[in-house]
Amino acid sequence: MKKTILVDCDGVILNWEYAFDIFMEEHGFTKVEGAGTIYNIGERYGIDKDQGRKLIKIFNESASIGFLPPLRDAVEVVTKMAAEGWTFIAVTSLSTNKFAQKLRKRNLDKLFGKGTFETVTCLATGADKDNALAKYKDSGMYWVEDKPENALAGQKQGLKPILVEHGFNMHNKDFPLAKNWKEIYDIVQG
Repeated sequence: MKKTILVDCDGVILNWEYAFDIFMEEHGFTKVEGAGTIYNIGERYGIDKDQGRKLIKIFNESASIGFLPPLRDAVEVVTKMAAEGWTFIAVTSLSTNKFAQKLRKRNLDKLFGKGTFETVTCLATGADKDNALAKYKDSGMYWVEDKPENALAGQKQGLKPILVEHGFNMHNKDFPLAKNWKEIYDIVQG
């Protein structure tokens, strides 16, 4: 039986936050006190929310997006799961820019190996994932995400959400929280 798992990319398998923080520092922005528990980038940097969204789009369409480091133990565990027969499908709110999408796919292939990701669906920057997840309705697949709203969108489609723990979602009580991919592996193995 084929084992398939749906995953977000940024904050789940890739350390987008680390790379974005470097980008912001290089452009003269500093985080506010307690930023680690704030999801909204505008609030995290003490800037207008629209400016925050624009900076995310600029970053997501820059060459940097092709060189994001892995998050925590993602490479070790995801490649192990792939060797055990798991297939991964990525659904990411990156950008509709074709070059950003190619960089995303290249980054995933470089870190996790070609063929680990059966498909990579790239939505507009910050886009909701409801429609993209509808394709997998009632499949019962696991859906690994870091944003509670997107986990809920998956749950509404009959998926089994798991949240990767971050400062902004650690108080979530609605979905299983995993600190790393070892914990995700343990959950999906039952």
